[in-house]
Amino acid sequence: MDLQEYVNQFDSMTCIMSVEKKPNGYGKMRIEVGNKAYIDSFEKNSGNLIDMPFGKRFIPGQEYTAYIPKDLNFEHFIYSSAVLKKPMHAYIHPERFDVWFNIFSLPLDFEDPFKCYCTYTQELSTEMNTDSLQSLSAKTTADVLKTCIKLRSTKNFLKTMDEVMADIRNICKANYCCIMLTDFKARKCSLLSENAAPEIGRHTLADFLNDEFIDYAKSWLDIINGSTCLLVKNEQDKEDIKARHPAWYKSMRSANIERLALFPLKYNEDIIGFIWATNFALEETDHIKETLELSTYFIASEIANYQLLQKLEKLSSTDLLTEVKNRNAMNNRILKILSGRERVPNSYGIVFADLNSLKYINDSEGHGAGDQLLKDGAEILKSTFENSEIYRAGGDEFLIIDMENSKETLSHKVEMLRKKSDDPNKISFAVGFYYEENGGDIRKAMREADANMYNDKKAFYERHPECRNR
Repeated sequence: MDLQEYVNQFDSMTCIMSVEKKPNGYGKMRIEVGNKAYIDSFEKNSGNLIDMPFGKRFIPGQEYTAYIPKDLNFEHFIYSSAVLKKPMHAYIHPERFDVWFNIFSLPLDFEDPFKCYCTYTQELSTEMNTDSLQSLSAKTTADVLKTCIKLRSTKNFLKTMDEVMADIRNICKANYCCIMLTDFKARKCSLLSENAAPEIGRHTLADFLNDEFIDYAKSWLDIINGSTCLLVKNEQDKEDIKARHPAWYKSMRSANIERLALFPLKYNEDIIGFIWATNFALEETDHIKETLELSTYFIASEIANYQLLQKLEKLSSTDLLTEVKNRNAMNNRILKILSGRERVPNSYGIVFADLNSLKYINDSEGHGAGDQLLKDGAEILKSTFENSEIYRAGGDEFLIIDMENSKETLSHKVEMLRKKSDDPNKISFAVGFYYEENGGDIRKAMREADANMYNDKKAFYERHPECRNR
């Protein structure tokens, strides 16, 4: 494990502490590394709220007593986390500082025969925060920190969300847990992740999502009514749901939902989705509420970041005129295939489609007409190759990559395209098709399809010599 890389994933002031192993106790405690926020706190005029020992720049691996006086309470806190492997949390106001410390520590499983390690995170405030005084159990702290660390260190967001859903379902001892994303303005909802207990069999929310489901989601907000969550624990709670939303109550009964924990996911004052667990263990109610009230904050933030990145990626990979994928996306796709980062089946098809007479339309009728020709042509491609990858390779040329269909099916689609676009006075494509059946190099398949396209273009002008000078 690279300790510096690990600690850099934290936004708050965080360092990695080490404790020397001793046969009858522990030895020196050192601050091994710190993230930027932590190191900056040692600098003057950094906006820090505490009087750190300025002039003593941070040096990785120094004993903590190089920066603050020896403190047995602090050492007990670190020892409990690093050596005893206990997640720790405290909200304290040391006399030597004029600020409140909200501190967290999480043990690290790092193989070292001489030392044990843990994270140490601190958040500072000049005023007492009464919410922070509500002591969290070590169990809750561990569960929340586990979620945060997974989300902050992920390289595969969707896979990590699946892991988080499994963790939360286990925390709740529920038979099902999921996250549903909502866009109330667009009246859309979608399933982000779900996890179900093996004994309930195949169970997916995706089977129930439709245009009307967003109305259910809106009604949840009315029932939650500004609270942090909705917990349906017993018959009395269910009767309340029945009185306020009979249709929802009926759907819960039909799905054999006896207990429900529902939490809205909020980011920048907007509701972006919901997380819920069904038929959770009643004895875990308090722990579920305490854990998910905190976890949903971090989960919502990470989802919002993911959605923003998805929008930016779409903008960078979509041809704005035709709304198919652009050349940059095509090059990235080919590069991933060639580098082995993405696997392709042994059999796949490549189609090149080149719009005939685009330059003539641009010159004679203007670029507005040419743009419309490109958009109309792209619509024909999308309707013909609806399950394929369509790219605008550049100018008047499009590339289709098909990994799903057989040679016969794809050949039929190519013939359909020729029939749809065989009018030289409207939309006409020169088409080149190649089907690879032995897992060959995709570059060879593209060259063959490109050559076939130019042969088709030559045949088009032989059939329509009047278009040759267009």
